[in-house]
Formats: sequence, C-alpha cells, structure tokens
Amino acid sequence: MEFYRIVNLKSSEQDLQHELTLSNLEEFCTEIFNLNTPTETEVQIGGIWGEFTLRRNEIKGGIRFALVECPNALCWTITTGYPPNPDSIIIHLTINRKEKDEVFIEEINEFLDDIEVNLKKFLQQN
Repeated sequence: MEFYRIVNLKSSEQDLQHELTLSNLEEFCTEIFNLNTPTETEVQIGGIWGEFTLRRNEIKGGIRFALVECPNALCWTITTGYPPNPDSIIIHLTINRKEKDEVFIEEINEFLDDIEVNLKKFLQQN
C-alpha cells in the first residue's frame, strides 16, 4: 500500500539531507521517539507500533527512513524536485501489504499527518 502527503514548501535535496537527521527526529515527527543515541544512519525508536531499528539513508531527492524489523516493511521518503510535484516536498510511505485493517490505516494516516505538520513547522524555522 502507498500513502502520500504533499507539503507545499520549497526546499532542496541538500537541505532535506542536512536538516532531517535522527538526532532531531522529534522536531519533525512526534509519533516516534529515540530510545538511544543515534548514529548518522541508525537509532532504536519507540512509538505506537512498538520498538524498531530506524534506518536513515540519503537518496536522490532527499531521505529514506525504514523500520528494519517491521513485518509490514514500513518505510517512508521525504523528497523534493521530482513528480508528482517538483516544487514541493513529497512524503511517500509504503508497506508491503495490499490490504490492512482500518485501524492500522488510520494510524498510518495520523503518522503522516504528524510528519506533514511538524516538517513544515521545522523547515520554516530553519
């Protein structure tokens, strides 16, 4: 399944890669939290779905975050400069399921809403 949010805010790949780190995760995502001191690429996190290793990778256009042990292979990207809206920031979340129960889908939408709101606030301040 795929989920999208479009954040109507101009940024660059370099700014996203520089600003969105695991050390300041709580600034742009309040639904999950660090359980230990992060490295540049990995941290143990907690949240509504339990505890996971969160991995961060720089990719073309921005950043990819992935929950390593997640049985749904949940990951999301925050990118800019490409379709569907090259002048905005795109949040794209995927899981490896065709269907999930409504509660889980609601949780994903709440998670994305949180990232969208907090990402916009965070990037406008920096």
